[in-house]
Amino acid sequence: MIEVKEVSKVYKMGKEKVVALKNVSLKIEKGEFVAIIGPSGSGKSTLMHIVGGLDSPTVGNVYIEGNDISRLKDKQLSKYRNDKIGFVFQAFNLENSQTALENVMMPLIFAGISKKERKERALKALEQVGLKEYVKHKPNEMSGGQRQRVSIARALVNNPEIIFADEPTGNLDSKSGENIMQLFNEINAKGYTVIMVTHNPLEANKAKRVVKIKDGEIISDIIKEEEIALGGEKDEA
Repeated sequence: MIEVKEVSKVYKMGKEKVVALKNVSLKIEKGEFVAIIGPSGSGKSTLMHIVGGLDSPTVGNVYIEGNDISRLKDKQLSKYRNDKIGFVFQAFNLENSQTALENVMMPLIFAGISKKERKERALKALEQVGLKEYVKHKPNEMSGGQRQRVSIARALVNNPEIIFADEPTGNLDSKSGENIMQLFNEINAKGYTVIMVTHNPLEANKAKRVVKIKDGEIISDIIKEEEIALGGEKDEA
């Protein structure tokens, strides 16, 4: 489903060049739950942003279902992100003046969905993440864990194929973080491909595959033992 092929990313900072990724190649199959782990500055978020269409490689290619998104123009990239991708960020990125329902409905406005259908789909997404009773609450009326659930509902509302999560528990206490990780496992079990960036080994271990990156290079790529025992087959639950 996803193939990153010999991708490098170089940023110019004044007269200096910063190499964020060095000749990275990676394949991710549909329905996988992959954690990309590494210290700050390792290149893990840069990799996620390139695969998610938020940034482009300096060299190399990124194929999604055989299509090279690294060569798409801005309008085409926007359509790709809206149709295929859901993003969850550490800082939630919610509009504080809007209710949970209104926040979740927002991506559907850009998709040209009718107001009635936007509301129906947003309500369904909020119910999916356990926030049926919080549709009228604004972010400042909710806990950090609940706000992250709203952002996950917003990522799900367009029924994307891939969910990207960038340090999704970074602003949460340990209990809320555990609950969010459980939610990602439930989402993955429903068939969504989940790609999570983290610096936390305990959280990375909740994924089914762990890709470690350091200094812009992949240094290991491990599938958890239980999946190896199943011959790499995905749980049908």
